[in-house]
Amino acid sequence: MWKQPHWLKRGLAAGLILLWLSLPARFSDAVKTAVAHAYLPLMGVGASVRSLSDRAGLALVPRRRLLREIERLREENRQLRLQLTQAEAWRRENVELRRLVGWRQTNPWKSQAARVVSRDPSDWWRTIWIDRGAKDGLKANLPVLTPEGLAGRTWWVGLGTSQVLLLGDPKCHVAVEVRDTGEQGVLTRSASGSMDPRLVTMGYLPPSASLRSGQIVVTSGLGGVFPAGIPVGRIVDWRSVSYGLYTEARVKLFVDSSRLKHVLVLLP
Repeated sequence: MWKQPHWLKRGLAAGLILLWLSLPARFSDAVKTAVAHAYLPLMGVGASVRSLSDRAGLALVPRRRLLREIERLREENRQLRLQLTQAEAWRRENVELRRLVGWRQTNPWKSQAARVVSRDPSDWWRTIWIDRGAKDGLKANLPVLTPEGLAGRTWWVGLGTSQVLLLGDPKCHVAVEVRDTGEQGVLTRSASGSMDPRLVTMGYLPPSASLRSGQIVVTSGLGGVFPAGIPVGRIVDWRSVSYGLYTEARVKLFVDSSRLKHVLVLLP
């Protein structure tokens, strides 16, 4: 037989549903709002319980494990910064080599590209060592230059390395001339009293030399070492020396010897 309490519950539920459906809309909305307000505290308690559970999970992670993870991330960051620095250095070297190769293809001289491998600390501004030597066709007294202009000449040549005297060294004399006037002189040494290694002295100019600041100085081709027309630098100023017997000028070199990394050696 049917159990009366069970059917009573069903009948009561059906009656409540019918009553709910027959209520006015305003009264129905009010009842919904009241029910929602009754359940909100319970929902807040549930969210708080979940938050506490998450924090407890983090607190359960061992401190030693967290420290290892932090150190791993720091090391990864150091490695990435190192790779970025290396990539930037390779990019600059690539740009420099492209300029060197492009200039080599357009100039009329046969040349050998070389890399600067070391400097003498006792003579930092006057000599460099390059990674080319006799086996590459080099010998003493060959011009060494860059796309900017003349840098110096080979001095001592070994089998696989060579020493280069830079402009401004007293042993590296270069016959030069002012390009637009043809006034000839000799590049002899670093300018006296100057702390700029790019300032050198151009001596033995005639006393009547017509000079102006900014005039370009190039090799004259005299002396048999340097071909004519290689850019050297620009005139900065000048003065009369030896009681007016000749004129001496200061020239600022185009090539910054402190930044040399790659050069071209002109072959015989």
